[in-house]
Amino acid sequence: MKTLQKYILFLLYSFVCLIVAFIFLHIVFPFKVEDDYSRFITDRNDQILHAYLNSSDKWRMKTDLDEITPTLKKAIVFKEDKYFYQHFGINPIAIGRAAFNNIIHGKRTSGASTITMQVARLLEPKKRTYLNKLIEMFRAIQLEIKFSKDEILQLYLNLVPYGGNIEGVKAASVMYLNKSPGNLSLAEITALSIIPNRPTSLQPGKNNTLIVKERNKWLSRFKDANLFNDEIIQDALEEPFNAYRHNAPKKAPHFSRRIINNHSKSINTKTTLNIELQEMFEEQIKNYSNKLSSFNIHNAAVILIDNKTSEVLAYVGSSDFYSSKDGGQVDGIQAIRSPGSTLKPFVYAKGFDSGVISPKYKLTDVPVTFSGYSPTNFDDQYRGLVSVDEALAQSLNVPAVKVLEKIGSKNLVQQLEQMGFDQISKDKNKLGLAVALGGCGVALDELSTLYAAFANNGIYKPLLYTMEESEKDQMETEMVSPEAAFMITDILTELKRPDFPQYSSNIANIHNIAWKTGTSYGRKDAWSIGYNHEYTLGVWVGNFSAEGVPELTGADMAAPLLFNLFSSLESNAKNWYAAPDGLKYRWVCSETGMKPSVNCEHQIMDYFIPLVTHNKTCNHMKQVMVNVEENVSYCQHCISNHPYKINLTENYPSDLITYYESENIPYDKAPKHNPLCEKMQTNNGLLSIVSPLEEIKYLLQKEDNTEIMLQSHVSNDVEEVFWYVNDAFYEKVKSSESAFFEPLAGRNKITCVDDKGRTKTVNINVQFL
Repeated sequence: MKTLQKYILFLLYSFVCLIVAFIFLHIVFPFKVEDDYSRFITDRNDQILHAYLNSSDKWRMKTDLDEITPTLKKAIVFKEDKYFYQHFGINPIAIGRAAFNNIIHGKRTSGASTITMQVARLLEPKKRTYLNKLIEMFRAIQLEIKFSKDEILQLYLNLVPYGGNIEGVKAASVMYLNKSPGNLSLAEITALSIIPNRPTSLQPGKNNTLIVKERNKWLSRFKDANLFNDEIIQDALEEPFNAYRHNAPKKAPHFSRRIINNHSKSINTKTTLNIELQEMFEEQIKNYSNKLSSFNIHNAAVILIDNKTSEVLAYVGSSDFYSSKDGGQVDGIQAIRSPGSTLKPFVYAKGFDSGVISPKYKLTDVPVTFSGYSPTNFDDQYRGLVSVDEALAQSLNVPAVKVLEKIGSKNLVQQLEQMGFDQISKDKNKLGLAVALGGCGVALDELSTLYAAFANNGIYKPLLYTMEESEKDQMETEMVSPEAAFMITDILTELKRPDFPQYSSNIANIHNIAWKTGTSYGRKDAWSIGYNHEYTLGVWVGNFSAEGVPELTGADMAAPLLFNLFSSLESNAKNWYAAPDGLKYRWVCSETGMKPSVNCEHQIMDYFIPLVTHNKTCNHMKQVMVNVEENVSYCQHCISNHPYKINLTENYPSDLITYYESENIPYDKAPKHNPLCEKMQTNNGLLSIVSPLEEIKYLLQKEDNTEIMLQSHVSNDVEEVFWYVNDAFYEKVKSSESAFFEPLAGRNKITCVDDKGRTKTVNINVQFL
């Protein structure tokens, strides 16, 4: 009895010592499980887009717990470790059985490694010795303490070798079967479960017949153990095995590279991309670019945005990523290019919100100069008076610059900076009125986000590239008012415009898209950005070499691709925009777009924003006192003692009058003023130029940058005068102020127009020494 008690005490003492020793060793030699997985990127539906080797140049893709299906779990546990969920990392019975068999046969005939022990060995590979086996068991218990059973099984499935540089079930299923673990059949699961035991002799693609033979043995064992339904096992036995080594997924390469470089650093990044849309777009863009190659145009880039969520659904950075000849690896979506006319809608929208314009408000489209900057229209033609909606629909340059001058280029640039226009932010101190016509650098994703804001009633939201970002609260900023956004959309839906896509084969639903095109200076970039309720689509066409091409315009080269792509998208054609409650109608004069006066015979309806839009009364007609013959006009100073009558005459803006005069365009004007008017005689006329003087010759030093003073003499009822140099508007000043300009060599024509429409011109000659 005492001997038995001593034996029991000895066992207890030994057990306690083992526990203490284990705790000591566990503290001194902790088991650090370091992740070294291949990074991979999936689309929104978990399809792998792109995968990258891990730091050891191995394909080891992490299998998430939710990818371990019940079928996969049952098959692996039955084959590798039936008592996995009962033991604590080691199976004493299996160890005893294996030791007995090995001693009896004098060699290793069976193993006793549990799944947990295999994980320990895979994490710390060592030679097969009894000492290392003890270490392996110690590590297995450490794993059991640190991880749950499912997490240990997950580690096993992520580490198990499949030959070559492929490790883990996910990497094997992707590289050999081109599918994810969650989509594996029982036959495929069984095949993959036997390969790690003999990765050399059971290599997929080379030994598929042998793999099927070994697979079916295990399927029969599953049947004998009633592990799965007999019908499922029978189907698995008859299923062919056509596995072979595939190339690693390399879909959406530009997008994947952007995600790797700029976004989530997690091993598995689930993105917002829709691979079906992506591949459809890639094919269409490649085919379209092949057609354009005959014009020496070799590349295109496209981005598709979900307006509701701001998620990027398709992202094609070039026509062919693998084309070294045409710079295919350049990401055209992030490349900084001149936007051409594509910023004009934003200029006009800010004009609506500042109250200076409305859709039917008339602007002058005539030659003009702003402190040396002289914009011209794309076709070098001028239209005289045009409404805002016509100016935007026809993409006229001069009216856009005039609106930007009214609202201030700094304000516009500041808001573009706030919306993430990176290059504009860097160049903000250099930018001016030329921004309206593309005198700045933008990227396609930035520009498309701007148009997505129009689609979202003026609300700007940053683009989202990953589902992790999509699950967070989004930053929303009112870029423009809903009223301004609607008016822009209404104008951009207009079909009668020069950028109508003449060569598009898919324009049946063109009326359900609002769009704008743009062409950069030198015809190096062609743009077309469009949107409907569901999507915003941005298109760039050109050459990454920045080589200009005469045929390269937004209307001819970018717009057809835009509409071809839009026609391939499912969209609710009936779901279109309605005017917001804050937008109202009013009658305006058709001649000026202002509130009608008593002299306005023709009126039209126009949108306006109450308490914001200008409330100017039309003054396009003025009363003029003329003699009976209507060939002399009078002023208040010379009307006495003369019979007269009052006529109505067009009161054109002074810059329009100058344009009409310079182009010899006839227009309605008042008769010449009374030559006997004392005021005209005493003041040397109602308007005169006192500097420079007529036909004066100036001898100047070129390096001095000498400026010549512009000064006029006007009647006391004049408040402002307008100076023109060589028939282009130069500057507006108060009647009492002077202006200065740098002359050109040769003959310079100087014209002054007062705010009453009177004009005076002198000519000077300049010679540089």
